[in-house]
This record gives sequence, C-alpha cells and structure tokens, in this order.
Amino acid sequence: MGDHGSVIVEIRNIFKSYRRGSQTVPVLEDITFDIKDGEFLALMGPSGSGKSTLLNLIAGIDKADSGSLRVGGVDITSLSETALAGWRATNVGFIFQFYNLIPVLTAFENVELPLLLTSLSRGERKEHVEVALRSVNLSDRMDHYPSQLSGGQQQRVAIARAVVTDPTILVADEPTGDLDRRSAEEILDLMERLVHELGKTIIMVTHDPRAAAKAHIIKHLEKGILTDNGPAKASI
Repeated sequence: MGDHGSVIVEIRNIFKSYRRGSQTVPVLEDITFDIKDGEFLALMGPSGSGKSTLLNLIAGIDKADSGSLRVGGVDITSLSETALAGWRATNVGFIFQFYNLIPVLTAFENVELPLLLTSLSRGERKEHVEVALRSVNLSDRMDHYPSQLSGGQQQRVAIARAVVTDPTILVADEPTGDLDRRSAEEILDLMERLVHELGKTIIMVTHDPRAAAKAHIIKHLEKGILTDNGPAKASI
C-alpha cells in the first residue's frame, strides 16, 4: 500500500442511524478522523456506543446514511453492493471474537478460503497459506481441525486467514473477548508484530483496557460521538 504513515482511511462527517419500529435511533453522529498506514487503532466505548457499527462501516459491511469514507483512496460509500463485496474480498482482513472458522476444514483450508476468490494458482495459494501460517507460528498445526486447537490457536488461524490476501486494513472485533488472559496476551503480541514487522494497519474494537493498551491510538465513542482522540501512549 501507500507510504508508511500516509493516511489510509479517511472518515468524513459520517452519520448512521437505524430504524426501530417507527423510531429512528441515531448510532453515529458526525464522525470525522483519519487512520494512517501502519497504525494500530483501538475503538473503545460502552456497549451501544456505535463502535462495532463504525468498524462495519470502515470494513464495507454496512453503509453510512451520509458522509464519506475513503480506504486506500477509494470512496467506499459510493460503491454498489456488488462492487463493495469485491472490494472487501481484496482489501479487508476480518478477525472476529469467535474466530468464525469452518469446523470441517483444516487450519490450512480455512486460511486458503479467501484465496479461492482470487486468480492465484493452486501452487501460489499453497505458498501464501504457508507464509501466513508461519507468521502466526502455526506451521506445525496446518492439518489440524479447529476442534483440535485451543482458542488461542484458533484465533491465530483466523489471523492467518485475515492476512493471507495481504489486505489494505485488518479489522478486529473484540479479538481477545473469548480468550483467557495468557492466550489474549499472545494474540495481542501477534497483532503488534503484524503492525511493526509487516506494516499492517489494524482497527480494533475492544472494551478490554489491556487490549487497548497495545494500540498506538485509542478513540473513545460515547453514544455515537467521538469524545476524545489522542495517542494511547508515546509511539516508540
């Protein structure tokens, strides 16, 4: 992607509301900020603050009512559903709380899934999958099924699946929410490594202060409004 440190996500005046019966419930109100290439950003806020909605908008899963959202120079708010699906497949890596692995597929096959949508040959796919599994230290578990892996290992497979397409951004929704403390630490260290060593850009929703402490920047949402906007800690 672009130069390290250049703006990769531009969020401008984003509004989003949902209809509940006859009521319109505002979820996000006039959100504007930038995310730089190679940044590790945490979105925090109480339940119902709009943080997962914002993550879904950035990932192109959901659409804003108004405002613009550019990722890697593409205004995704103006894309059709079909174009958006294609854009997501190549530009976004997803990491979920419950891993979302397919139980009947091995670790290798789970990681290979997103590549089946690409024009890569079988040999090229194998190479990409092996590199991704190596980057999460799971080369020795390639042929294991999810049920044969611990929660932490399953999440590492999910992270390998997220990075295998070399996406523009990684979005993580409560990635440590289902893990014990030690596994959570390992996953956070791994995510930190993806940022430092591979230059990945990660946007993470979390309510765990320990998880947020690993991020470079923390943004707080309160009832759909960005309340503050500063570095989590001095960037090293």
